[in-house]
Amino acid sequence: MSFDVLTRTKGRVDSYFGISEHGSTVRRELMAGTITFLAMSYVLAVNPSILGDHGALGDKGMPMQAVFTATAVAAVFGTLVMGIWAKYPVALAPGMGLNAFFAYTVVLNMGIPWQQALSGTLLSGIIFFVLAITKVREKIIDAIPMQMKLAVGAGIGMFVAFLGLKNAGVVVASDATFVHLGDFHKGTTLLALFGLLVTVIFLVLGWHGAVLYGILSTTVLGIVTGLVELPSSVAALPHGLDQTFGQAIVHLPDAFTGQMIIVVLTMLFVDFFDASGTLIGVANQAGLLTKDGKLDRAGQALAADSVGTAAGAIIGTSTTTAYVESTAGVTAGGRTGLTAVSTAGWFLVAMFFFPLFSVVAGVPAVTAPALIVVGVLMSRALGEIDWTRLEYAVPAFITVIMMPLTYSIANGIAMGLLFYPVVMVAKRRAREVHPVMWVLMAVFLSYFWFLAE
Repeated sequence: MSFDVLTRTKGRVDSYFGISEHGSTVRRELMAGTITFLAMSYVLAVNPSILGDHGALGDKGMPMQAVFTATAVAAVFGTLVMGIWAKYPVALAPGMGLNAFFAYTVVLNMGIPWQQALSGTLLSGIIFFVLAITKVREKIIDAIPMQMKLAVGAGIGMFVAFLGLKNAGVVVASDATFVHLGDFHKGTTLLALFGLLVTVIFLVLGWHGAVLYGILSTTVLGIVTGLVELPSSVAALPHGLDQTFGQAIVHLPDAFTGQMIIVVLTMLFVDFFDASGTLIGVANQAGLLTKDGKLDRAGQALAADSVGTAAGAIIGTSTTTAYVESTAGVTAGGRTGLTAVSTAGWFLVAMFFFPLFSVVAGVPAVTAPALIVVGVLMSRALGEIDWTRLEYAVPAFITVIMMPLTYSIANGIAMGLLFYPVVMVAKRRAREVHPVMWVLMAVFLSYFWFLAE
């Protein structure tokens, strides 16, 4: 009897997700989800280290335990929505780059409390959802030139890598030259360099969990050398959400200010195009694009991403978005939403292991290699920019270089989008500039005028 029930259940799962239709099996989908989790689980250590109060933000940061739990819950919820509703083998979690923007640009540089920053994240998710379920999304995607989209992604990669180098102690402040090389006799710096080396080796060897294995190797060496403390326990019940849950809703009225408009626009801009690019890339690798190269169920997939963002903000974390590491699961044979459901299951299990992840999150030198490597992977977009045409090269370069040099993703995007219409006019190609670009130019001019006051 139990065998018949199991068979019927398996058949219903197969039918719902279209597993056989896509040439896959339940076992292969579950294994693919496990591999995706291994490839992206580093976020459980890195996100709390960026947003938490034990890192660079100090008392301006969010409670470390709360960030960890919120990260896991947001990943579970967002990934389940993507898997069950949109039926794509794509996992979601708080995005790298956007968490750095949240922490270092919004909270640290602009002085906006994290509660208000969460409300901005929630608002960006709501707007994203409206765009995703309407035809406006196509108009916006067409409005921003591909060269600028590539530049934004590469610039965020540079910024994230710079953060990693800073946290590793490889790059330090200097009164004479602003920055210079750090002290390579320092134990934590050497530990971070070791972590970077082994992570790169794992990555080059093609290991799907390269970043995670790099963090584990660095942690073990740190414990052996006394640079990392042993956890007091291995597992614990999830808690801490009472400190963050609902803060985005309570402070939502605070999101409608001149300063927050730029924050919301930046979050929306980056999340919208990052999610679109990731979904198309993963779908292409999985052979899920339509014959004309478009994303099937694009509205549902993008809406799932936006729901993840809004829910994550309410729970208590920065923008939740589709992870390019989902390609690891696709490479292993994942083709349907069951892969995402499997990944969500692993994040649910990981939620009970905060003591282990907190040891990693509390030592910047351990997570720094992950940031550097993620930065490298994101910066690959540089190779797709047409550097031979100055009307593209100039605004793209300004976008990329201004992010790390001004310590702000928003500044980089704003500067690039200011220059693009100007150089296009100079090139006598003004008709090719979409009206939306002129609106954005006016918005960012106001942004810089506001900063100057």
